[in-house]
Amino acid sequence: MKPQDQATVREGKALVLIDMQRIFQEPESQWFVSNYQDVEQNVGKLRDAFDNVIWTRFVRDPQESGAWSDYYGRWDQCREEPASARWDITLPVQENEKVLSLPTFSKWGEELARMTDGYQHLVVAGVATDCCVLSTVLGAVDAGKHVTVVSDACGGATPRAHEQALELMELLSPMVKVQTTGSLRGEAIESP
Repeated sequence: MKPQDQATVREGKALVLIDMQRIFQEPESQWFVSNYQDVEQNVGKLRDAFDNVIWTRFVRDPQESGAWSDYYGRWDQCREEPASARWDITLPVQENEKVLSLPTFSKWGEELARMTDGYQHLVVAGVATDCCVLSTVLGAVDAGKHVTVVSDACGGATPRAHEQALELMELLSPMVKVQTTGSLRGEAIESP
């Protein structure tokens, strides 16, 4: 990437990486995302282009209050204790990067708002497009953030669910923009 392209990506944007965790990577998991390896590869390409990188982790609340009990009744193999290695992020987290762990689909709230204070634009990638990514994007937009969703750095429960979630988020333009990793990093156009 040319220095001016990297500066363009960095300026005023924070990268929020949603739930890149073992529980979504493992083929035997009920929450397996079939294109996880491709998503992980593109997430790796994005990281070096941002000064503010925030990882989120979905971690089950053992109390399973209200409807969460029914939810984990359906997804019973995902009733992992908070300290389980299945909640681990699959890429190494750098020293200057932050991690936010919550037992909710949406990672938007006071903590993420504080972590992104001063950044009017969020770039969001991760899994699952049709659940935690979508709900986080909606919360951020409600809070007045501009959001870019990196389509090939996201993965859904199914390929169709992924596409439907992207289509839904595109309806929120100009508040939400959907781009690929290459176009975001300025790789789509080769310089002579």
